[in-house]
Amino acid sequence: MKIVILQGSPNKKGSTNILVENFSKGAEAAGHSVIRFDLDEMNIRPCTGCVTCGYEGPCILHDDNQKIREAVLDADMIVFATPLYYYGMSAQLKIVTDRFCAYNSSITRKHMKAALLAVAWNSDTWTFDALESHYRTLVRYLDLQDQGMVLGRGCGTPAMTRHSQYPEMAYELGNRL
Repeated sequence: MKIVILQGSPNKKGSTNILVENFSKGAEAAGHSVIRFDLDEMNIRPCTGCVTCGYEGPCILHDDNQKIREAVLDADMIVFATPLYYYGMSAQLKIVTDRFCAYNSSITRKHMKAALLAVAWNSDTWTFDALESHYRTLVRYLDLQDQGMVLGRGCGTPAMTRHSQYPEMAYELGNRL
């Protein structure tokens, strides 16, 4: 299976990265191929809502999102990876999901798999409620098959994350696909 990871953290050595690396190791150990996009390093502009794409054509914005589009449409699975920023996904990941607008139907027709990897400093039980709801809405709207979520509560620093159960959970999620 071909897996695309949309890594939305601007912190390359942070807690989100720890989950992404462990998920990738698990998936690759199970024989899957993984391509990772570190969105913060890419030139991706926000959707303008112009609908010139007609919801299924080329986007008028000529930037690095074309690489993501090609990889997603060639993949079998999308992994959304993000730190929790104000109870939602990072801006870097949100810009990319908004740009799905130009190829929603192509994603939907594929019946792809999806997963969510997220971390937050906060460890309250409600911490991920809004992000979970958004992810489930994306899964439903794009007709994706949810494979699971790793929601790292109390992962405010890389050390906190490394000493938690979440890296192993991310590995296991990738490995059982």
